Amino acid sequence: MNMKKYFSLLGPGLLYAGAAIGVSHLVQSTRAGADFGFELMWVLLAANMLKFPFFEIGSRYVLATGKTLVEAYFETGKWILVLFFILSVLSMFPIQAALTMVTAGLLNYIFASHLSAAAMSSILVVLTMVLLIAGHFKMLDRMIKIVIVLLTLSTLIAVFGALNLNRPIPENLPSFDIFNKTHLFFLIAFIGWMPAPIDIVVWTSLWSQSKFMHMDEKPDLKSVLIEFRVGFFGTMLVAAAFLALGALVMYGSDQSPSPNGAIFAGQLIGMYTSTIGQWAYPVIAIAAVTTMLSTTLTVTDVYPRTLTHSSLLLFSGMPGLAKRLNYKFWIFLLSAGVIALIWISGSTMRLMVDFATSVSFVTAPVLAFLNYKVIMSPRIDQAFQPAFYLRVWSWIGIVFLTGFTLFYLYWLIFM
Repeated sequence: MNMKKYFSLLGPGLLYAGAAIGVSHLVQSTRAGADFGFELMWVLLAANMLKFPFFEIGSRYVLATGKTLVEAYFETGKWILVLFFILSVLSMFPIQAALTMVTAGLLNYIFASHLSAAAMSSILVVLTMVLLIAGHFKMLDRMIKIVIVLLTLSTLIAVFGALNLNRPIPENLPSFDIFNKTHLFFLIAFIGWMPAPIDIVVWTSLWSQSKFMHMDEKPDLKSVLIEFRVGFFGTMLVAAAFLALGALVMYGSDQSPSPNGAIFAGQLIGMYTSTIGQWAYPVIAIAAVTTMLSTTLTVTDVYPRTLTHSSLLLFSGMPGLAKRLNYKFWIFLLSAGVIALIWISGSTMRLMVDFATSVSFVTAPVLAFLNYKVIMSPRIDQAFQPAFYLRVWSWIGIVFLTGFTLFYLYWLIFM
């Protein structure tokens, strides 16, 4: 594939990267390295690889049919779309609350704000809602391509800088123990959004459809998959770099990632300035805030879009109801629910993040199976279906995610 053709396809893969590089990378990967050194690096890589076959299904399906996965669920079986609809409604509030609280923590730290996490989060939710309804997301959407590259390069430079710290590591540090309830709960939260919740596959199909509709000619499957895989494996590299930073700078030291969003933001930026130099502070601060703002805006936008699309199909027999369940309805409901959840729970950033990522972990096997069922439908041309090795890979992922989810639920209920 020539470079001109590749750049013409850029979009869905970068949007995926922009949505994925957020809490799972800045928070969870850093915590994994800070608490357990490099011990969980293999878990990070395994989580990415086990989920990989499911993440590219969105692009495959759109290229094969011209339709999104929302339509695919409906056509494969109305019950599938109903199940997805219910899972989306239940999960969107904690997921959005977690993203908002991390972003609010960064804003509180950088602007030295004395607002509480809940107050800053509420302001952020309202501003995000107004910005999206007014349709001013496109500017930030264009910026994210530059910001993701900037954050990636800065993180890699910081990792190389941290290799020269020569920091003494105390002996006999506690190692990870899967039968330790605290460790197990963190592992579930870590895997839940690594590299992103599987819901993002549906979003990728929406982005891919929009991209392909505006192209002069239909792209070939190989080119589309290369574009997406660059984004996917790029995010995996960035996640590994954040884990390495946590391990090299924090592991075995007298500091650990704080559950307070503003304090954690200071620790995160401090990892860069201590390895690259103080001059890097404004660059890293802008990159981190813009990355989280973009992720927050993207997710705030895509949930209402997905649910609006779903509502039109599910309630097509009740046009009045379907019309009322529009984008504005869902974004108002999401915003009000997120604000209420943050204020009522009184949770710290860490608790909200762990809860949201754990919800994503539990729903992952179901969504993985639904997506596999859709792409393997007899209606899909075999040329667009995964190769045999990817089918085997998919079933390994489904079995592992299901087994680990059942193991987690057993410990949660009985231990």
